[in-house]
Amino acid sequence: MSHRPTTVDDLAGFDAVIDVRSPAEFALDHVPGAINCPVLDDEERRIVGTLYVQVSAFEARKLGGAMVARNIARHLDTAFRDRPKGWRPLLYCWRGGMRSGSFVTWMRLVGWDAQQLQGGYKSWRTHVIARIAALAPNLPLRVLCGPTGSAKTRVLQALGALGEQVLDLEALAAHRGSVLGALPGTEQPSQKAFETQLATALNGFDLARTVWVEAESRRIGRISLPDALLERLRISPVVQIDATPDARLAYLLRDYAWLGDEPQGLADKLGLLKGMLANETLAQWQGWAMARNLPPLFAALMTQHYDPLYARSQGRHFEKLSGGRRVETDDLSEAGIAALARRIAAG
Repeated sequence: MSHRPTTVDDLAGFDAVIDVRSPAEFALDHVPGAINCPVLDDEERRIVGTLYVQVSAFEARKLGGAMVARNIARHLDTAFRDRPKGWRPLLYCWRGGMRSGSFVTWMRLVGWDAQQLQGGYKSWRTHVIARIAALAPNLPLRVLCGPTGSAKTRVLQALGALGEQVLDLEALAAHRGSVLGALPGTEQPSQKAFETQLATALNGFDLARTVWVEAESRRIGRISLPDALLERLRISPVVQIDATPDARLAYLLRDYAWLGDEPQGLADKLGLLKGMLANETLAQWQGWAMARNLPPLFAALMTQHYDPLYARSQGRHFEKLSGGRRVETDDLSEAGIAALARRIAAG
């Protein structure tokens, strides 16, 4: 068995990638495809860390060593019990230090060619940041623009169904990018996890072909777009969807119908607009929300909030909007969206 420095570039050469950090660390972000086999769980990590600060490094290592040994034994006896002799795992912790080093030692004593990721998760994080910075400025983007209700996300998905390359930032961020954009029952990923997903998506693109993306502001919910990607978005060619107001309203009522099932939640979201609207207007909108009266609410949101916001922001942020291609439609039904995507793809 070899025992050599292993880097992020070597990931594909292993049968498994094992993250030995605590479940909370793993949930925040991890190498794609990694499995979590912690050598210290969240509570054990807290106990050892407290002992390290309040007593001594020696006492922390003595207690932590016993915990680590028990957890490694459990993983060997369960998760890895059936692995053959030729199995090659790669393990990592936060910095490529004692947690993964301990596990690698025991695996190699068993007889597996286990390796430790040099630099641990921190090296993966450095790799993600570098890949985004390197790839984003070279993306051959075409940006779908249009006011709220133009079905940009659905058109993007329809383009993907046609075999076009698409970068769905709202799907990666698990948010639709507006005051009503939170997805029901879905938490947004951490910023680090979003960037890991983004780097993975960028790595998969053929840079000789167009990549379609929806116009976004700097933030999608609580996720921030990396500067390199945001700058590329703002200078890329634009296709503007010019849908009729009736088509947009019909689309919004269909696509956001679930908001009517949570009137208090909808009213609370509208409360985030306090200070941006007259108090009387906000009170009326929240009253419509509580009454589940979505048609006048969505019509007012379009004309009094979203459209003025779009007019102010898009021309300022997207350099090629004024000279971009415009595609008109009066049909944003499922069939209409599919037809619209075909027209956009055809150029």
